[in-house]
Amino acid sequence: MNLGFFTMPIHPLDKDWRQCLREDREAFILADELGFTEAYCGEHSTDQAENITSCALFLATLVGQTKQIRLGTGTINMPNTHPARVAAEIAMLDHLLDGRFNFGISPGGLPSDAEAFGTFDKNRLEMFVECIDQVLEIWRSEPPYNITGKYWNISTERTMIPEIGQGILPRPFQRPHPPIICTVVAPYSKGIIQAAARGWEPISANFLMPQWVKTHWPMYAQGCEQGGRPADPANWRVAKSIFVADDEATAREYATGPNSPYRFYFSQLVQKMKKAGRSELFKKDRAAPDDSVTVEGVLEDLVIYGTPSQVADKIEAFREHVGDFGTLLYAGHDWTDRDLARRSMVLLAEKVQPRLSAAKVLA
Repeated sequence: MNLGFFTMPIHPLDKDWRQCLREDREAFILADELGFTEAYCGEHSTDQAENITSCALFLATLVGQTKQIRLGTGTINMPNTHPARVAAEIAMLDHLLDGRFNFGISPGGLPSDAEAFGTFDKNRLEMFVECIDQVLEIWRSEPPYNITGKYWNISTERTMIPEIGQGILPRPFQRPHPPIICTVVAPYSKGIIQAAARGWEPISANFLMPQWVKTHWPMYAQGCEQGGRPADPANWRVAKSIFVADDEATAREYATGPNSPYRFYFSQLVQKMKKAGRSELFKKDRAAPDDSVTVEGVLEDLVIYGTPSQVADKIEAFREHVGDFGTLLYAGHDWTDRDLARRSMVLLAEKVQPRLSAAKVLA
């Protein structure tokens, strides 16, 4: 099992945006230096706290700052843009990274983004499928294009000048395309079956109770069977909120205390998910009332924190519960204390990973 990084950063509303972006970039650079194998970031256009507005643009700023790590969109919210724009920008990013790129996609989950882009009352799942299908069609087609759909039509037939290269959309560096990754947030997700059948790989979200994370593997295996390929745990990524400190008291305070960035993160998510009718993600019993979901309970259930030995034991127990997976994605949070935040990532790589390797949990 490898170490990776995943962030849908949620920052204090009054924090300078430039500082947020600098620290988010620094986390990716540190992950690369520590030997993390891959790193993803999310995007939202209408969220002042979750303020990376374009994950592709953000990753482009890291092209020259990282050396080995694969960078991934986590995710491109496909209905919010045009398939030709996605195809062109992702192809360029893949070339900029010399193929160190994973293509994370989703329908997008933020209602205010959907409203802003005029898709709130549309079938966003249907739009998502059409968008990715058209992106893939662009990459495998010869120009001029004549791709038609319910939501988008793509053609350069009227304006193509092949001798000067006009009317030709670029293809990615990786052929036929970069690995396609989908973030899975629902218990017993049916979407993961369809994704796996198409050869796509899953990330299980860090804000999902372990018993719901456990439901993703059989769905993934079912999809792989439908697609005629073996289900390999190496292709399953699981994100987890983790904080490691040199002493237990510091770890507990930073992970759960009144000024904890983890508390702020989950207080935002609990409110959003309750408003969206999706608070079951935080429930051990899906039939439990929504008011049973509290930030205190979510912190205890979803954040792994402690000293290196304590965190190693908790990760091993988590893996034994949900099953084998290929990459543990360390979930990024606001750097309320820069030194402690950096130290946590260092301890994970230098102290926790060797313990898990000895226990044959992390390779």
